[in-house]
Amino acid sequence: MDQGTRILIADDHPLVRGALREAVASAVPGANIVECGDLEQLTAALEKSDEADLVLLDLAMPGVRGFSGLLYLRAQHPDVPVVVVSGNEDRAVIRRCIDFGAAGYVPKTTDITGMRQAIRDILDGKTWTPPDVDLSTPADKDTADILRRLASLTPQQVRVLMMLSEGLLNKQIAYELTVSEATVKAHVSAILQKLDVDSRTQAVIAVSKIEGQWQGGKVKE
Repeated sequence: MDQGTRILIADDHPLVRGALREAVASAVPGANIVECGDLEQLTAALEKSDEADLVLLDLAMPGVRGFSGLLYLRAQHPDVPVVVVSGNEDRAVIRRCIDFGAAGYVPKTTDITGMRQAIRDILDGKTWTPPDVDLSTPADKDTADILRRLASLTPQQVRVLMMLSEGLLNKQIAYELTVSEATVKAHVSAILQKLDVDSRTQAVIAVSKIEGQWQGGKVKE
């Protein structure tokens, strides 16, 4: 498991990346560790070589709004395990990350011994969360329905939805993604259909029901 193991650390704070690098290096001696400061760098690193064994992902960094980064990674790279490493210790947030496909959730307050154990467990194919998080009960019906619908989005549709939540216009999204406005409109139509809503605003509201960080996001019709 050790030699040749490729682990990506995605966090915009150098001190946090340094602490995680220390934990990874002691948990997996000889691992190839790649540090990324935002979603763009992380995406580029994964596209350069999809043979990553694990991604350590912060929930809040440039290019990421709450669950959006996790959603995108699970859609774009479904075979790469993602563990969320976050300062948010809300048990509902932890549960939703696991529901969205995270292989684990490690609070940043976890000591170095705990982080090492979490990394080893996840690389061994286990799911790791703080011991007091109950994963045995299913999500409520409404949340489960939204999770299922969001999981049906393609990677590009997830990116478009992320930008809708930031209030970007079609032409702005087209510019950011280097596609035509017609392509963006097609993605928006598909998103509305998959989420079973009638407008861009309703799409963001649907997500905000389970993503508190998206609430209050301004959406232009």
